[in-house]
Amino acid sequence: MFYKIKKDIEYIMENDPAARTKLEVFLLYPSIHARLAHMFSHFLYKKKLFFLARLISQLARFFTGIEIHPGATLGAGILIDHGMGVVIGETAQIGNRVTIYHGTTLGGTGKDKGRKRHPTVGDNVVIGAGAKVLGNINIGSNSKIGSNSVVINDVPKGATVVGIPGKVVKINK
Repeated sequence: MFYKIKKDIEYIMENDPAARTKLEVFLLYPSIHARLAHMFSHFLYKKKLFFLARLISQLARFFTGIEIHPGATLGAGILIDHGMGVVIGETAQIGNRVTIYHGTTLGGTGKDKGRKRHPTVGDNVVIGAGAKVLGNINIGSNSKIGSNSVVINDVPKGATVVGIPGKVVKINK
């Protein structure tokens, strides 16, 4: 469990020029606090203690400004930078080494029925501030989502997506 937090701290140290020490990151970064709360709430969620899991996630939201549903699955090495306003939905799946900037939503469209309603994000993805990634879609590994983009379709590996609706403007091989 704490392996992921260790990887988060290492990833933050690599990618956030403002991060000075691992202790500073652990004690002062809302990204880490939200992740710790999510790990606990996710454990409770898997034990079918849904109310308690949601209570923990809502307390974390109150204190950090980051809302991660207890049902969401997150990999290792996650940086939620300036996390205020980040929302990660119940069936979202996030890979490893992912950067998510403030105001981002990984949510549903309200139209989808069934078990999977939220995005699946691959490894090494950067999601810009204010981006909305909506529905049961896949964001390929090594992709970039531009700030304030609204992504409602699958994104191929290595792509850069910008605009409303999000359009692929570049693909790195």
